[in-house]
Amino acid sequence: MTESSQTAPLNLLATCPKGIEGLLADELSALGAEPGKTTVAGVYFSAKLETAYRICLWSRLANRIILLLARESMIDTAEQVRDVVARLPWTQHLTSGKTLAVDFHGRSDHIRHTRFGAQTVKDGVVDSLQLAGQERPNVDTKTPDLRIYAHLHRANLSLGIDLSGESLHRRGYRRDVGHAPLKENLAAALLVRAGWPERAKAGEPLLDPLCGAGTLLIEAALMAADQAPNLNRERFGFQGWAGHNEPLWKELKREAEARASIGRKRCKTALVGFDQSPAALTAAKSNAMRAGIPALITLHGQSLSQLTRPETITAERGLLITNPPYGERLGELPELVRLYAQLGEKAKALFPGWTLALFTGNPDLGHRLGLRAHKQYALKNGALDAKLLLMEIANHTASQPDNDSDSSASEDGEVAQHVSASTKPVVSENAQMFANRLTKNQKRLKKWLKKSGEACYRVYDADMPEYALAVDRYGDRVHVQEYAAPSSINPAQAQKRLFDALEVLPDALDVDPSKIYIKRRERQTGSAQYQKRDASGERFEVQEGDARLWVNLRDYLDTGLFLDHRPVRRLLKEMASGKRFLNLFCYTATATVQAALGGASDSVSVDMSNTYLEWARDNFALNKLDPRLHRVVRDDCFRWLETANAEFDLIFMDPPTFSNSKKMRDTLDVQRDHPRLIELAMARLAPGGTLVFSNNQRRFKLDEAISERYAVEDITSRTFDPDFQRRTNLHHVFLLRHKA
Repeated sequence: MTESSQTAPLNLLATCPKGIEGLLADELSALGAEPGKTTVAGVYFSAKLETAYRICLWSRLANRIILLLARESMIDTAEQVRDVVARLPWTQHLTSGKTLAVDFHGRSDHIRHTRFGAQTVKDGVVDSLQLAGQERPNVDTKTPDLRIYAHLHRANLSLGIDLSGESLHRRGYRRDVGHAPLKENLAAALLVRAGWPERAKAGEPLLDPLCGAGTLLIEAALMAADQAPNLNRERFGFQGWAGHNEPLWKELKREAEARASIGRKRCKTALVGFDQSPAALTAAKSNAMRAGIPALITLHGQSLSQLTRPETITAERGLLITNPPYGERLGELPELVRLYAQLGEKAKALFPGWTLALFTGNPDLGHRLGLRAHKQYALKNGALDAKLLLMEIANHTASQPDNDSDSSASEDGEVAQHVSASTKPVVSENAQMFANRLTKNQKRLKKWLKKSGEACYRVYDADMPEYALAVDRYGDRVHVQEYAAPSSINPAQAQKRLFDALEVLPDALDVDPSKIYIKRRERQTGSAQYQKRDASGERFEVQEGDARLWVNLRDYLDTGLFLDHRPVRRLLKEMASGKRFLNLFCYTATATVQAALGGASDSVSVDMSNTYLEWARDNFALNKLDPRLHRVVRDDCFRWLETANAEFDLIFMDPPTFSNSKKMRDTLDVQRDHPRLIELAMARLAPGGTLVFSNNQRRFKLDEAISERYAVEDITSRTFDPDFQRRTNLHHVFLLRHKA
């Protein structure tokens, strides 16, 4: 590239995360470029080579800077793409012996794979070079000398040179990015939206109460210290480009280094981060060291519940900015609802007069702060929709002093700490009613629990229509099932009520939020009930009478223990002494464990799920049951009953309400199929024996022919302990015997 062409304006494209295109255009203008058309996740602009270099070095918001070589329309086939590429003077961009890589984005009717598109562009480059007498270049997809950009969308093809190389958001200071990291340029955009550059110049402090690996703090420090974000970057894409001007680049870098040196010395801005994770704080310290600004950031190992205002932070105005977890999975919500509510209370108690900038992928959680957002910005965090909420924290302390606080204290930090100790989240009237119901139910069950010794029981089952939840206790843990709201209920309102409930549950039941597990209860089809929701392997032991049983509250829809069947299992234990026991649709075989502990001579437990049969074996081992006497069989219960020859003195059968599992020959509908199931089971029942038949079909009716053929006793009303007596249609239980 000639000297005159290096001083002429270049056509360029800067790409960025979606939602910050306007900010990027302003930044490009401030760096000396002339922004043009804005597109989705990008801004077209013109600039001289010197400005293009400066943007690569100083842009805090861009992903890539592309030097555009061609923009063609009506391009669809591979031949057309190759022809456009081959017409470009590639000898001006790629010298002999250099490597290349092609980043191809988009598709057409004829180019449906990015790899094929990249190969087509590469072939066009080779055609051009060989026609000019230059040797064929090698491809290096990881660290090429020249990275070519190609984008095909709606028959419009853009071609260019990637001057940045690796994405500019990778500053080089972050090695261990952790879970769901916030990209550096998105963090910078959040700071710009929150007015941070101006706040830093005004001397306002910045604090991140959930700082993690410190990305927000480090980006804020780089801004406050006037340090180019890519100053420590090892390599840029333009350094392998034939048109690169090395003396010009070195001069710009020397200028940036001088500015950073002066800026770091002059920076007096307070930048403070808190996190309870030692690993996160270690990563933050290492990242700050690599970024060259370790002295500008102060880190504290404190959880949000322990958060106090540092005594050194006395400013009346400042920026509280954070990116808390979003709760992408339902099971994460119990802790997060409390976390967000706690964040709002801490902000109001410790930082009145400040601004809170909250970035979240779950705005509904953001509403738990108890603060009104005066500005909201829709953004993307990777593929996730997210919002930046800006909230002014009102100063209530002057007009509404806390009765427990020491109003004569002279240090702001001391007053704030004292106020925070007595602050509790404010909940809605309905949420308080829900909490009161939980307390009332717990009190009602107290005498029975003391007498029975039960540690696993139901506390609440949709007692209030507004809160359609089932709440069960498993020792010091709580399992919450949300019944799917009908279509007539506004989803946003249902979500708010769920969050209300999760906010008051910890205090109402005196349980740690981290030990609350939540799932959504919907009708299951096929083998869905057997499928894992998670893979934590987080199981623990509970006691039911003499039985020790494994339960898992996180990984599956069900926990491994049906609490409403507790009286049925107790009955089976009482009836089992000396009996041959058969358990059909055995699930985790908790009924078999009780029967065995009641003295059953031997047992067979049948189910189709390998997962639950393995769980059953673990339950047997936990209770030291002999596997030679107590066997598990994987089979379709219909098929097993049709082919079995053994007789049993006591049979328990608890089929699902409905199943269309692929492991079965036919679908199972308990109302339709129970006569056949009972006939098959009674064929295996020894004279004088008992079949205990149970199911959870709410409107179940026993077939009249069954009552005529066998001696039937409906014992449903006797099979509900006090924790389930509100809803006595949860299951039906019958005793069946052969007539004399």
